[in-house]
Amino acid sequence: MRREIITWSIVAAAVIGGFVGTVLILNASLYSASGFVRSYLDALSRQDAAGALELAGPSVAGDASTQLLTRDAMGELGDIRLVSDTAESDGTHTVVYAYSAGDVVGQSSFTVRPRGALLGLFTTWSFGTTPLGVVQLTVLHDDEFTANGVSLTTPRQNGSAPYLVFTPGLYEFDHESTFLTAEPVRIAVTEPSSAVPAELDIQANQAFADEVSREVNEYLDSCATQQVLLPTGCPFGQTITNRVVTSPTWSIVTYPEVSIIPGGEPDQWRMSQASATAHLLVDVKSLFDGSISTLDEDVPFSVRATIALLPEDDLIITVD
Repeated sequence: MRREIITWSIVAAAVIGGFVGTVLILNASLYSASGFVRSYLDALSRQDAAGALELAGPSVAGDASTQLLTRDAMGELGDIRLVSDTAESDGTHTVVYAYSAGDVVGQSSFTVRPRGALLGLFTTWSFGTTPLGVVQLTVLHDDEFTANGVSLTTPRQNGSAPYLVFTPGLYEFDHESTFLTAEPVRIAVTEPSSAVPAELDIQANQAFADEVSREVNEYLDSCATQQVLLPTGCPFGQTITNRVVTSPTWSIVTYPEVSIIPGGEPDQWRMSQASATAHLLVDVKSLFDGSISTLDEDVPFSVRATIALLPEDDLIITVD
């Protein structure tokens, strides 16, 4: 009987010791400060937006958009490595992790604090400061853009708008449409609770210039069909002191080189002032001696235009 009691005592001690050891191991790993941050980073690496937001906890978003806190807008995160876990005197921990976000290698520092205990045994944690960051994005000359491939519309064209983002993360802002383009802007957000500025400068592409050039050239050709010295509504013409005896004949010698720049209003663009040359052929009679001669000369002129870019990529071009 005594031997059985001793045996059971040993078994019980082993079980209790194993349980205590397991609790200690879990509190030093999964339920540690660094383990909590690792769980958040693992959620980012899996592109688990809902899980990452749950771990991140509440955030004072203000008027910041949450459109980038989605799976589709999350970038790649990998090679996650613990750098340090420093306990502070007030019980908080400063945890530093290194990682790769796409092709960018970096590290981030997180502040976490104990929140309570699970089942009275396992320490639970929360972020002392939110791990979310803000990108202050300015989209110039159009209101549509993409963020990590997700199509969005800015609420303030040509003005800064805040977007909440997961930290750490790599975000690429871009625009590519029928007539507009932008150099992609890549922003690495590495510090929690930080605000990072970004500017996407959308400009006219070559297709825009080509289309305006085609329509302006057609307009100038139509002007050249008017058999008058001063074609109505046209940027070229000629005045003479002698009497016209034949119908003036116009032709376009050189067309303007079109360059498109942003206008002063949303969806408005401008064709910069450009030089061109028309040619006039007409017979005239001298008021002095009555002789008839042929006026055969080039007439230089300049042209510029205002362009409205409408939905469905329609252009309304108004030549000044």
